[in-house]
Amino acid sequence: MLLQVADITRYCEGELLCGSGEQLVRGLSWDSRSITPDCLYAALPGERVDGHDYCEDAARSGAAAVLVSRELDAQAFEAIKETGACIIRVADTAVALTALAAAWRARLQGQVIALTGSSGKTTTKNLVRDVLAKAGTVVATQGNQNNELGVPATLLSAEETTDFVVVEMGMRGLGQIAELCEFARPTAALVTNVGTSHMELLGSRDAIAQAKAEVFALLEPGAGAAFVNASEDLLDALLSYGGLVERGVQTIFFDGSGKDPESYATHTPSIYASDISYDAAGNPRFIIHTETSQAPCALQLAGAHNIHNAMAAAALGAYFGLTAEQIAEALEASVPVEGRQTVLETAQGAAVIDDSYNANPDSMRASLAAFRAREVVGKRLAVLGDMGELGPYSEEGHALVGREVASSGIDVLICVGTLAQGIAQVAQDAGMDAHAIMCVEDAAAALEAVRPLVTEGDCVLVKASHSVGLDAVAKGLVNAHV
Repeated sequence: MLLQVADITRYCEGELLCGSGEQLVRGLSWDSRSITPDCLYAALPGERVDGHDYCEDAARSGAAAVLVSRELDAQAFEAIKETGACIIRVADTAVALTALAAAWRARLQGQVIALTGSSGKTTTKNLVRDVLAKAGTVVATQGNQNNELGVPATLLSAEETTDFVVVEMGMRGLGQIAELCEFARPTAALVTNVGTSHMELLGSRDAIAQAKAEVFALLEPGAGAAFVNASEDLLDALLSYGGLVERGVQTIFFDGSGKDPESYATHTPSIYASDISYDAAGNPRFIIHTETSQAPCALQLAGAHNIHNAMAAAALGAYFGLTAEQIAEALEASVPVEGRQTVLETAQGAAVIDDSYNANPDSMRASLAAFRAREVVGKRLAVLGDMGELGPYSEEGHALVGREVASSGIDVLICVGTLAQGIAQVAQDAGMDAHAIMCVEDAAAALEAVRPLVTEGDCVLVKASHSVGLDAVAKGLVNAHV
């Protein structure tokens, strides 16, 4: 974003309290500790911290303007004024950011790609980002900032001439993705999958499919494209809820299952993977097929589920003119981000798979499948914790994971939290030795339990919902003194 203060004030329906309307503003931040030169600092009120208390700090750190929704005290006002920064007052800072993003979106000349799904969103977003970088300039959602603040921030981080803006979209209920799309106005949209996360709020996978399909609603026939996994069991629901067929929106199907595309009676994938195999780390190797070319690909991401994620990125790459060779080159260079199947090593020579960022039954089972495919010299240890937001599906979801554990060749299972006791019980009922299972209260107890068990050649999988804090277990194992 590069705008004059006068334009920002007008777009946000605000009032310029001090400073020059001709002042140029580049970029956005709502964290006073990460101010970039000449950026707009948005003062967001929060439950524990009010951004208005840090406006002076932001101005002294180089912000060109501060966006506020309440009156600043006289001392802070004068201090900001002395730095030369502008003060723009609006009725609601978050609402103003959405309005600003909508106005800036209208000026973007490139493609806006919206991406959502029950699991794998951030990994897929990174793969799409890396693939499209072969075709032009790319801006993508930072980390997992995929909510009502993160989506405007992604749009505002793009330049007018950026070729591709890749926007990850999360949701916590019906209508939320539709609201994000109202101002993001995607020209291409992708749903990675329909799983069981958010079951607590939506009640069924069909309702989740309905919510995810909102990403397709504003695609225009002849001017946009929808990307859908051909092996998704709720594919027809996505197509129906998205209104893709009746509106005549171009729909492109991809598949990472390895099935022969000719085996599909309908919705035949045009981008797919074949000849799938795995290396010693459980990383997949396969052939990428597009409509015009094919090429071998070796991912640095473990697990069969990442083939689907890679094919989603490949489908977008092919749509925007890349060859299979170019796509494969980009995919092979992508690496996992922290907390998402990041492979670490302890001082003793054991491997730790840090997949602690988040979990639901689908991602947990995918992670266990990747763990099973990995070659391990010593023991396989799994530290698995509670999965949240499952509502009435919680018991069944944890039971599914327990059955998966029992068939995954795991030597030691440590379950963390009350809900995860269901994983332990079902794993034992399915035949796992009770002496190999422990249940503990929290991450600290899990680290204390697993640390003395890990020796050279072992491999430890760490995964749970983010709230359980199992990243402390992964870090504790890696940083342990020997």
